[in-house]
Amino acid sequence: MSQHRFPARRFSRSETARAETFSDGIFAIAVTILVLGLTAPAHRPGRLAHALESQWPAYVGYFASFSYVAVIWLNHHQAFVRIRSMDRGLHAANFFVLFTTAALAFPTGVVADALRSDVSGADARVAVVLYASLASVMCLSWLVLYHHLGRHPELMDPEVEPAYVPHGRLRSWAGALAYAVAGVLGCLISPLIALGVFIVLPAFYFVSSEGLPAGRGPAGDTGA
Repeated sequence: MSQHRFPARRFSRSETARAETFSDGIFAIAVTILVLGLTAPAHRPGRLAHALESQWPAYVGYFASFSYVAVIWLNHHQAFVRIRSMDRGLHAANFFVLFTTAALAFPTGVVADALRSDVSGADARVAVVLYASLASVMCLSWLVLYHHLGRHPELMDPEVEPAYVPHGRLRSWAGALAYAVAGVLGCLISPLIALGVFIVLPAFYFVSSEGLPAGRGPAGDTGA
């Protein structure tokens, strides 16, 4: 009996629906893990208020990291408004973004624990460097995604504004540099400086989620 042989097919392009659904699931899990770091503190009778107050680093860490994941989700959504199909390279870049996002809960917990022990100690300095390092890598993961889109514009809607990819790269570089500087200042001067930057930077990404002012397209266009 003859056997039919089918030629091997290379990785084919696909629609974005599965990638978007999978990504949304990762973002949801990431923020859920973050909130698990907020626990009822051990305390003696009558000392609950003091115990709650003393774990302020956990609240600040949760706020900073939740805000970061929130703007990542927003930017991710804005990116996939423009993306029409996925190839293997874009899937890999998207996985890189998700990989760094899912890992954010780890340095958040490390920073909270270290600051509770000693707000200016050696452990706190190492902790903010760890957080800044991962946050910088997360920005670079977006740079990889924008770089791939720049090399393969056929994956995007033909009407995407020309400044979208260049401005996305600029915002990614700016974030990576800002987090790196925050880590250095937090290590050499005070961890509280780094903590302040961790809180402020998500606000920058939220405000610029519709693109940088000079690169916004016609009314109704938004940028990541």
